[in-house]
Amino acid sequence: MEYRNLNGTGLFVPALTLGTATFGGTHGFEGWGHTDVAEATRMVDMCLDAGLNMFDTADMYSRGLAEEILGKAIAGKRNRILLATKGTFPMSDNDRNATGASRYHIIRACEASLKRLGTDHIDLYYIHGFDANTPVEETLRALDDLVSSSKVSYIGCSNFSGWHLMKSLAI
Repeated sequence: MEYRNLNGTGLFVPALTLGTATFGGTHGFEGWGHTDVAEATRMVDMCLDAGLNMFDTADMYSRGLAEEILGKAIAGKRNRILLATKGTFPMSDNDRNATGASRYHIIRACEASLKRLGTDHIDLYYIHGFDANTPVEETLRALDDLVSSSKVSYIGCSNFSGWHLMKSLAI
């Protein structure tokens, strides 16, 4: 497996990552797949045998079920893998604060992901989408606190436009 430097860090990640949006198949992900724990475990083992050790998920995939399934599939193997997950998108139809990149939501979303994944740390935690309602400074402070507390090793973003990314980097 080819490994590449995660830009700006000393961490090396594989050129390929197994995404888990097909794990679970509920809450809008029915058409993506219905991977269960047994199949996910087999996929994880195949990846590890091939030298692929990074797995990517998100709290919103099947509203947390994908993280639960991945957590069970990696049980006993955590020291051999790199784990990435994301937060930002709605996790409730009724709770207005269960979405976005506010400190309130990001801290709770990360803690819930840790629980579902059955781990004490996330190697790479992404903000899944730009939140125009939350000051970037608030989001970055929350992420920095997650890193300082050792719940997260590295941070990143997904689904950001170039100018959103540049605004975040400037801060």
